[in-house]
Amino acid sequence: MEFINQLKAKAKANKKTIVLPEGEEERTLKAADIIIGEGFANIILIGNPEVIAESKAKYGLDNIEKATVVNPLSHDKKEDYINLLLELRRSKGLTEEKAATLVEDPLYLATLMIKNGDADGEVAGALNATGDVLRPAFQIVKTLPGISVVSGAFIMIMKDKEFGDNGMMVFADCAVHPNPTASELAEIAVTTGKTTKSIAGIEPRIAMLSFSTKGSAKHEMVDKVREATELAQKMAPEMKIDGEMQADAAIIPAIGKSKAPDSEIAGKANVLVFPTLETGNISYKLVQRMAGAEAIGPVLQGMAAPINDLSRGCSVSDIVNLVAITATQAAGLV
Repeated sequence: MEFINQLKAKAKANKKTIVLPEGEEERTLKAADIIIGEGFANIILIGNPEVIAESKAKYGLDNIEKATVVNPLSHDKKEDYINLLLELRRSKGLTEEKAATLVEDPLYLATLMIKNGDADGEVAGALNATGDVLRPAFQIVKTLPGISVVSGAFIMIMKDKEFGDNGMMVFADCAVHPNPTASELAEIAVTTGKTTKSIAGIEPRIAMLSFSTKGSAKHEMVDKVREATELAQKMAPEMKIDGEMQADAAIIPAIGKSKAPDSEIAGKANVLVFPTLETGNISYKLVQRMAGAEAIGPVLQGMAAPINDLSRGCSVSDIVNLVAITATQAAGLV
């Protein structure tokens, strides 16, 4: 796909190192082999070196030997990472014994590599739940200054090019935060706008979704979205953000003109911000499965380093694509 190929080209010109903590997993290994072959990122695999070596013949991997393989139980920097973890978490009651155990957890080890400057980004989640991927990230890498909430955006590539910008839209939050407050929802809107501009390469037109358009319904859930819209507009006055808005009013020009005639977003939105995680997650999966859209992501927003989470149902190409995004983020090209 053209969009992903553009990201790969950017990443290849400024190659960064991405750590894959699920380094023994079949899809991850096959993806790593493709990535190394295409040359747009250096790869660190965390896992048993013998298992990974056996996979070369088992799966017909031609390039995997060029990956750096780190055994989580025994490697040269283990003591360094124990000391780093103690430095970061001793005030939270972490003991040396517990730190020595945690650094053998591939998800903790991966984030410690990033914190120590030994890797530039991480992609995980083929085997692990989102919460397990994010826990060490929150504890070790933390969020960006001024950001209190991490969210997950999907870049949606539609077959129908009338939607968004030539068929490209961004949905959030579809992956992380179950029920954001108004202020958190405002942060999600602004960070998603930045993701849209930097990664998707389009100017964001952000619709704050609800079951009401401009006061057509009264409810505390509508009030939350309306307040979030006002807060987001103050946080980023340079961005085009409007709401509250029903989905059809956000994306169908005739309906947007009818329901919100004074809005410059209605009917033209290319970013949809959902009021809760359940609505976002359900919506992106329905669009992906029923409309045949390609869903790229989730791209985690708000972390101090690029750490991205996969669905456990991901394909090899999903992993390759998310590593391309992560490598581009790490290179500062987005």
